[in-house]
Amino acid sequence: MPASTLVCEGFMRQAKATSVGLGLPNMPVALVPSHPDALSLETLRRNTLEVTTDQVIDNLLRGSRIEAVRDEPGERDRVFVGGFEAVNDHFVEQEWSDGLPIVPPTRERIERFLAHTGRAPDEVLGVMLPDNRSATVWSVAVNGVMAGCRPQYMPILVALVEAMADERYGVEHSGNTPGSETLIVLNGPIARELGFNDQQGVLRDGFRPNTTVGRFWRLYLRNVAGFLPHKTDKGTFGNTFRVVCVENEEAVARIGWTPNSVDMGFAAGDDVVTISRFSGGNVIASVSGATPQAILANVAYNLVRQTSWQCTFLLGSAYGTLRPLVLLTPILAETIARAGWSKADVRRYLFEHARQPAWELERNLRDWMNKPIWNLAEEADAGRLPALFHESDDPNRLVPHVFSPDDYMIVVTGDPLRTNAYVFAHNGRLGYPVARRIVRPRLGDAAGAPPEGGTMR
Repeated sequence: MPASTLVCEGFMRQAKATSVGLGLPNMPVALVPSHPDALSLETLRRNTLEVTTDQVIDNLLRGSRIEAVRDEPGERDRVFVGGFEAVNDHFVEQEWSDGLPIVPPTRERIERFLAHTGRAPDEVLGVMLPDNRSATVWSVAVNGVMAGCRPQYMPILVALVEAMADERYGVEHSGNTPGSETLIVLNGPIARELGFNDQQGVLRDGFRPNTTVGRFWRLYLRNVAGFLPHKTDKGTFGNTFRVVCVENEEAVARIGWTPNSVDMGFAAGDDVVTISRFSGGNVIASVSGATPQAILANVAYNLVRQTSWQCTFLLGSAYGTLRPLVLLTPILAETIARAGWSKADVRRYLFEHARQPAWELERNLRDWMNKPIWNLAEEADAGRLPALFHESDDPNRLVPHVFSPDDYMIVVTGDPLRTNAYVFAHNGRLGYPVARRIVRPRLGDAAGAPPEGGTMR
């Protein structure tokens, strides 16, 4: 069937790269010059008539052009032989590297990683868009080696890729223009056993487990999912990879709260990874107060200030998919818990106090974001929003950013004796929170051994 896809100028390279993964490498596209949001109606009309229309007609009459698609090496093919610097140069040239030095993935190194999982090397953990490539245990080991991970991290890496492949998470949105980046939250005894940091500087690089596992995530998005800058990765400003955030479960147990893993549906004591994508975050320094209300009033205020365009995930494109994250240092959590408050109480307070006037939210969506769906009264009356969004016609009524108190995620971590918090603005359905249990190999489990020799992709 003749067809033509309209593509804005800034997305032409992405369209070409994505169409390969979709199995349509020669998909006809027509150029929309510049970006419609930055053009007057007169300029947009002229561009459409003088440029886009002719290309649409040409695409419909001529159909697809035959273009060659570059073959890629097989999983176990030897792709290069050379020294450390030569390997790194080659990997950069092939776009298999993030620009930092990588550890050459030799068969011997890959085999050491595979020895730490009971899964077969060829087992497919999922299929990754946009390149539509199978995510195998073998490819997990390869990218783990490259990232500088230790072989003992392999069960964590496998669980991460299983989570990445979950359709609720939406890996295909990893290259969206706001440049959102995934945060990995780790729970369970495995964190302390492998030396992950859950204390001061928890979100900073400098700790091998936290740093290399975070780097693995970005390498896997590049090499298997297929997100390449200037092509399928269209982050306007972009973020680099985030190091792994580990919850301080000793502090959580001491105050009688549930860890994030339990909040995500797992048993206490399970080793669990949770992934979610956030477009940004902000530290709340020197949070003062001896009561839960004094502490959380500051947090609630900053949650509202941190969330702006993300409100599009409140209604319209993805109703009620915002899941903001709050990090509390242990001393703040302990102060709150001493008053008898649970995590559920914290969520309830944030739900009731992290609100903004209805008119302000509507203006943001209607005037500043150009969204066709912005009227809270109409959406609530139609049953698409909870009734609390239209309890009256007062434009100054306060409305939340989430549908339920349970939409707030709370993690206790960081410097035990500093009164700081951190809030993250969530990317809605384009990176919805997903968790997986980390399965450690049983004694006697053995992975299949790969062939001998060579540097592997």
